[in-house]
Amino acid sequence: MPHPVLKECFELAQAGAGFDDTVCLTFEQRSKSRLRTSLADFDLVWFLPRGLVVRDSDILLCGDGTRVRVLAASEAVSEIASTDPIKLARLAYHLGNRHVGLQIGSGWLRYQADAVLDEMVVALGATPVTTRAPFDPERGAYHSHEQDKHL
Repeated sequence: MPHPVLKECFELAQAGAGFDDTVCLTFEQRSKSRLRTSLADFDLVWFLPRGLVVRDSDILLCGDGTRVRVLAASEAVSEIASTDPIKLARLAYHLGNRHVGLQIGSGWLRYQADAVLDEMVVALGATPVTTRAPFDPERGAYHSHEQDKHL
């Protein structure tokens, strides 16, 4: 059996770049500085700077010019919805105090499913709902400014 074609990526393409292929990856996979995964026609391996998180819809630029769009895969998450912005801010504060990756939407918060965190959220007066959805949390305040080029 022949070995698959291997395409190596060392950087993200500039925002708005077109793409040749797509891969769906979990947040944990997108957080790795070194990753190998298989697509339909080739294996993809990336070597990215430590601390760089590949975001939903980022484009990887391979050494041969191939551009691969990365999508956030659905995974187990807990969601909290509320029309009360103070309640959501308080919940975000307490989750952030635990250094939890947090995705913030209009009227909702999302974090990776965790029974202990769900108990804390309930104790704070909210009802987390466990579901499957793409997880693309906020960047930390101390993320690399190099990542800003790809916003």
